[in-house]
Amino acid sequence: MDSEISSIRQALVDWFGKTGRDLPWRRDYNPYHVWISEIMLQQTRMDRGIFFFKRWLERFPDIRELAAAEEREILKYWEGLGYYARARNLHKAARMMVERYSGDVPDSYEALLGLPGIGPYTAAAIASIAFNQDIAVVDANVERVFARLFDIDGPIKNSKIKKIIHQKALELLPSGTARVFNQALMDLGGLICTPKKPACAVCPVAEFCSALRAGRVHERPVVGPSGKTIPIEMATGVLTHRGLLFIQQRLADDVWGSLWEFPGGRLERGETPEDAVVREYREETGFAVEVVAGITTVIHHYMKYKVVLHGFSCRLTEECTEPVLHAAQDFRWVALQDLAHYGFPAGHRKLIEYMAKSYQGVSL
Repeated sequence: MDSEISSIRQALVDWFGKTGRDLPWRRDYNPYHVWISEIMLQQTRMDRGIFFFKRWLERFPDIRELAAAEEREILKYWEGLGYYARARNLHKAARMMVERYSGDVPDSYEALLGLPGIGPYTAAAIASIAFNQDIAVVDANVERVFARLFDIDGPIKNSKIKKIIHQKALELLPSGTARVFNQALMDLGGLICTPKKPACAVCPVAEFCSALRAGRVHERPVVGPSGKTIPIEMATGVLTHRGLLFIQQRLADDVWGSLWEFPGGRLERGETPEDAVVREYREETGFAVEVVAGITTVIHHYMKYKVVLHGFSCRLTEECTEPVLHAAQDFRWVALQDLAHYGFPAGHRKLIEYMAKSYQGVSL
């Protein structure tokens, strides 16, 4: 068994040396770059992650720049990645690093765990990849690789199975080359040992794969029942007055906290989208409005939800432009072109992009 472990290690390290992806944060393993990449790649495809990473580094090249920035700008640069708590935690963690660690990413696993937005996996990834510490890093790709390599018959999300996989990761981890080995495992899962159509013919550890020998590659990993998508129907109104549009900033502890939006919300039973807009404006701002025309309907997904958002243009029916905010912390009257300076949730951003292209139904 020891010889097999040694062979697996060597095969992965050699393969990574020849085929490892040229990713921006791998060029010098700057701890700040590694940290940002790990947070960005949560729930994000690699190609999108690279695009946003490069744009982020142009504006926030180091921890001090990030710590000194305003939250509004940080949320704007995060727009499109979703799960905005990640961006707010980056901001908080950067400030803590300036205060406690002289503007550096700490190299201690325990210290990393004490920072906002950094859990056990992310702390392990930073410690291993940025500082080459002998810590096992197990993400979804690695779980799939190990489920096949060792033909593990059990739901991959089961706590007992997770412990088995983590133990296997510790057994395989070579001392002194954890950075390379852990990244090799991640790349193997991302490029070769994929969920569908794994490329077993070119896998560097195919000869050691128990599931392949047993003809069970497509049965591993064992997945539990998938959760159902929950549909939500919502409506929002783009209120225009004297050429300006009304936007409000969500409460900091709300879903999509501190982002900007057009007022609106979920439809109540038996309610039309148009009626929902009028009601939501009255409840959230005190404004009396009427719907002028439909703009478009956009669809976006958030976690387990499928959100259908109906957008309408509307106008005031009373000459009052100062709202009484009940569901927001701030407001602005802005020109359409100035919306680009504010961060919006995905559905509202899609609506803005549609308006910018067509102007249909919007009185500017």
